[in-house]
Amino acid sequence: DKMLQGRLFSYNDTHRHRLGTNWDQIPVNCPYRSRIRNMQRDGPMNVSGNQHGGPNYFPNSFSGPTTNRVWAQKTIQITGDVARYNSADEDNFTQVGYFWRDVLNEEERERLVDNIASHLCNAQQFIQERAIRNFASADPEYGRRIKENIDRRTKLTSDNVSKKSNL
Repeated sequence: DKMLQGRLFSYNDTHRHRLGTNWDQIPVNCPYRSRIRNMQRDGPMNVSGNQHGGPNYFPNSFSGPTTNRVWAQKTIQITGDVARYNSADEDNFTQVGYFWRDVLNEEERERLVDNIASHLCNAQQFIQERAIRNFASADPEYGRRIKENIDRRTKLTSDNVSKKSNL
């Protein structure tokens, strides 16, 4: 039935348009006895407790959904082989390095470093180290400056805490 196929295709889009990305969390729309574990957070019609504040990015270090190879899409024959492209080995750093060295002026670099470090300084140590390693892969100076900014902020925070405890 062509009409049914068309409706099945458009129902999910219609739900997202009317109710937002969390339409499938509303009890009447939720599949029976299923637990939603995706990376969608907040937004209209969030009725699930926001997945208990878990991170909304993949991969993450905090027990987020993991890749299960059992459910990987299989290669199928069309007019050639079709499969998902694994981008894990792509060069994600060269273009960022060019941007840092050749596009930004010194004032813009300082603002960027300050913005990144102001957020990273609140992260756990292993996440800070991983992020600094990534920024340093784009340009060693980029990573070094972010690390120095985080260290400066951490020192200022610890100095303020010790001053308050001496009062």
